[in-house]
Amino acid sequence: MFEAARNLSGPLARRAFLDQACADDPVLRQRVEALLAAEGPAADFFKAATAFGIRDIAQAEASAQLTGDDETLEPAFTKALGTHIGRYKLLQKIGEGGCGMVYMAEQEEPVRRKIALKVIKLGMDTKRVIARFEAERQALALMDHPNIARVLDAGATETGRPYFVMELVRGVKITEYCDQNQLDTRGRLNLFVQICHAIQHAHQKGIIHRDVKPSNILVTLHDGVPVPKVIDFGIAKATDTPLTDKTLFTAYEQLIGTPAYMSPEQAEMSGLDIDTRSDIYSLGVLLYELLTGKTPFDAKDLLKSGLDEMRRTLRESEPHRPSAKLHTLQGGELSMTALHRHVEPFKLISQLRGDLDWIVMKALEKDRTRRYETANGLAMDVQRHLNNEPVVARPPTRRYRFQKLVRRNRGVFAAIGAVSVVLVAGLGTSTWLFLKAREAERKQIQLRQMAEQARDNEMKLRRQAEAREKITQAEILVNEEKFDEADQFLGEISLAQPTLEGSAVYRSLGEWHALQNRWRPAADRFAVLLQVDQLDGWDVSSLDMLRQGATLAYLEDQDRYVRFREDALARFAGTANPVVAERTVKICLLRPAGKKMMEALGPLTDTAARGFANVTSYSPDTILQAAWGSVSVALMEYRRGNYTKTVEWCRRCLAYSEDNQPRTATAHILLGMAYHQLGRSAEMPAELSRGREMIENRFSLGLDRGDGELGFWFDWVFGRLLLREAEALSAGPAAGHP
Repeated sequence: MFEAARNLSGPLARRAFLDQACADDPVLRQRVEALLAAEGPAADFFKAATAFGIRDIAQAEASAQLTGDDETLEPAFTKALGTHIGRYKLLQKIGEGGCGMVYMAEQEEPVRRKIALKVIKLGMDTKRVIARFEAERQALALMDHPNIARVLDAGATETGRPYFVMELVRGVKITEYCDQNQLDTRGRLNLFVQICHAIQHAHQKGIIHRDVKPSNILVTLHDGVPVPKVIDFGIAKATDTPLTDKTLFTAYEQLIGTPAYMSPEQAEMSGLDIDTRSDIYSLGVLLYELLTGKTPFDAKDLLKSGLDEMRRTLRESEPHRPSAKLHTLQGGELSMTALHRHVEPFKLISQLRGDLDWIVMKALEKDRTRRYETANGLAMDVQRHLNNEPVVARPPTRRYRFQKLVRRNRGVFAAIGAVSVVLVAGLGTSTWLFLKAREAERKQIQLRQMAEQARDNEMKLRRQAEAREKITQAEILVNEEKFDEADQFLGEISLAQPTLEGSAVYRSLGEWHALQNRWRPAADRFAVLLQVDQLDGWDVSSLDMLRQGATLAYLEDQDRYVRFREDALARFAGTANPVVAERTVKICLLRPAGKKMMEALGPLTDTAARGFANVTSYSPDTILQAAWGSVSVALMEYRRGNYTKTVEWCRRCLAYSEDNQPRTATAHILLGMAYHQLGRSAEMPAELSRGREMIENRFSLGLDRGDGELGFWFDWVFGRLLLREAEALSAGPAAGHP
């Protein structure tokens, strides 16, 4: 009762709530009012205790009483920053929840990087809070998905307060990102599909999030590409196995979640257990908000109505369809909503009416048996809408199926309409009756042929749908780490059309083979990947090129590598993006190239050099790109024979942070090779030694997938390829170039 009252803003709202909730129990009302009166001083005390420590607070209070100085306690709020928890230095407080605080911290060893550290508040370390805290840590640790924040470490402070370390996500919540960048409906749906895949991954690991909402989904940029990240599994629930061996249960009649995004079964608190379909409902609310800018039920209205009315609304009231919700907005509010989606108001309503209305309302069904069974099913229905295919959520009437057929075969039906007009006109002319009769017969044959073609197209679409379903099954096997079964399963699939799921499966299996030193099957999987990843953006497709290039060069399959780099150059030639340009240069110069290839790579090298020549103090992502760009330009200058410029660009790379070890190792190796060619062979061994130590240490430990910040597995392969070339060079005489 106290928790519900304290969340209301202002004394009038609290008084109205207590008048209704405690009408027949004045004693209860007195107890709640006493708690509300004590809340302010208590919050200040525990805030200070969290930042400084109970014992230090007591000492500061005693000192203040002796000196009469009320400012003595102020340092308690700042001493937490700059201190260490284990090997992590606290830099800035970035968040606070009911039982934990989140800091941005700096990991000092074995690598230096920024991370997020979450620690239980002092005074909140009860058995139940610790159990829920450890449950969140275990939930995140179970998962490995690009759209879910990763857990990196865990431990306890000197006083026994548990903490865990996770990936630092620099981003804003998804609704703010979409509005600030005026993403259209298609752009928002593409982000939403990625979120569904992340939630599906959690479900396959046996975890229900139970609090899916915009503030728990942050959008960050990877090389300019928006990537949503699901965070805060603080109230997550394991569906199959217990997350910890501590006592973890939901107290009787305790609401778990955020009311505006809470499923009816969460609000009902009945004997039914909460399952993954509760997250499907919350995803439906999120999709509703992305499309309309509003939640199905206003959060403020839910809180003002009181606990019982709020639960009744969530269980029984049916929300407006998204397109109908837009009709309820005032003129100015509707115009602003449309502006955030880069479309006129009437077009926005038209976009939502139909398929998207059906998809959202199916996800928001009160009866969970009528919702989508899986988050993947919801994502696939959204993708069907984007592809102008029939969606599962909409009743499949003959008229609806015909409309979808027309949209997919506009040219065929336009021709049929034109032919029909010609036939009617011909039959109306009596003098041409005989000729028009023959013409009509011929046209009927054409119509039959067109109808057969339409049926063939429908069969083709059905086969493509079956192939996508098999790809989904292979994706499930990959997520369950049954790579052998998934690899065998791919032999039964013919990918006639590229799909995002197909790209993900082939990418995962290619990396699985590569990390086990099975380079030829890895190259075969990556070759198929490059044929089917046409739906991916430049960032993902260029990284896939890096994977295949490293694999073929490491295999020393010269013929396939030459054909591959010609394809890579043809695909990215003329790009104005310096990141794509430097990656293409690096892809094509893992082996020495001929004059024609070198001339074609010249403009790309100039683009990379201009883009990264003067980068000194921008964001970490920009610095990362500039450092790799320096390596690629240095490699190009080395292949050209400009060894002095090679030295200049290598030193430019080494002046940046050395967090990315494969890049640093590659720069040292190139620098040593340039010294040798300049006649400074005595300086070559030291540079090769630095690079060799990092590379051989990594390969002795075994390659892993890695990441963009610290280096991918193929970055280490690049370094080792150049190390082999350098060692062969060092065995010969110095070139002695000036």
